[in-house]
Amino acid sequence: MHAGLKIAISGKGGVGKTTICAIWAHLFASDGFNVLAVDADPNTTLACAFGISPQDAPMPLIKMKELIGERTGMGKEAVGAYFKLNPKVSDLPEKYWIEVDRRCLNAGEERAHGRLKLLVLGDVVRAGGGCACPEGVFLKAMLGHSILQREELVLVDLAAGVEFMGRACVQGIDVLVTIVEPSSTSIDTAVRIAKMAHKIGIKYVVAFANKVPDSKQLDVVKEQLGDIPLIGSFKFDPGIQRANLEGIAAIDADIKNWIKALTEAKKQLVDLIFRDSEKNN
Repeated sequence: MHAGLKIAISGKGGVGKTTICAIWAHLFASDGFNVLAVDADPNTTLACAFGISPQDAPMPLIKMKELIGERTGMGKEAVGAYFKLNPKVSDLPEKYWIEVDRRCLNAGEERAHGRLKLLVLGDVVRAGGGCACPEGVFLKAMLGHSILQREELVLVDLAAGVEFMGRACVQGIDVLVTIVEPSSTSIDTAVRIAKMAHKIGIKYVVAFANKVPDSKQLDVVKEQLGDIPLIGSFKFDPGIQRANLEGIAAIDADIKNWIKALTEAKKQLVDLIFRDSEKNN
């Protein structure tokens, strides 16, 4: 497995992508990899999924107006409406990430556990903001640096829906995972995300199904996903709902089936990418 693997997680709102991102972050760190979890969702709830209280959660970088102004040239002394399209951001992750307490998931094994860090970016929430504004340029630069230049294993929790794909802010990732539930709107969103991802050069797009009550519905989900590989699934789990309600880390909830399914899905992700990589070499 390559330490620099980059994974982005997407899907319709409410399908569980943030929870899955947090659990995968712990699983990869438990495998010994240094993990950088990036919250690029305007709701910025990844800290909560790690069990970090709201008062201890870091401020999203997108809200740091003075920092954005300084890096894009749109500070108080700026003249006119011009700003830097390629601001310097390489020094920012170390300044603004926070360490997340890791969980030992390899009981009985002598293995060095990697670091787990959380970087909260947030997202441009103004309608039509896209990347044609200082905030959008700054966000794109931060994501680009995280994806293309960081040596850690990077997991990005993306904004819900398909809008982020139009900004091409996720170019350079190794695999895009879209989380689906058994509903036509969720699957339609996944299919649209996959099509847009392939257009901007993302080779691997896979799906993971959540809240699937039985094998019949799972078969329907597979059929409607078409060419998008399904790397795993699980049923609705009240343990996750309780964890969200009580503000505890998702990894600490009573979710053994989730851990098992996501561990297997993680293996499939890595096998998919590096099997093809070995073929090409």
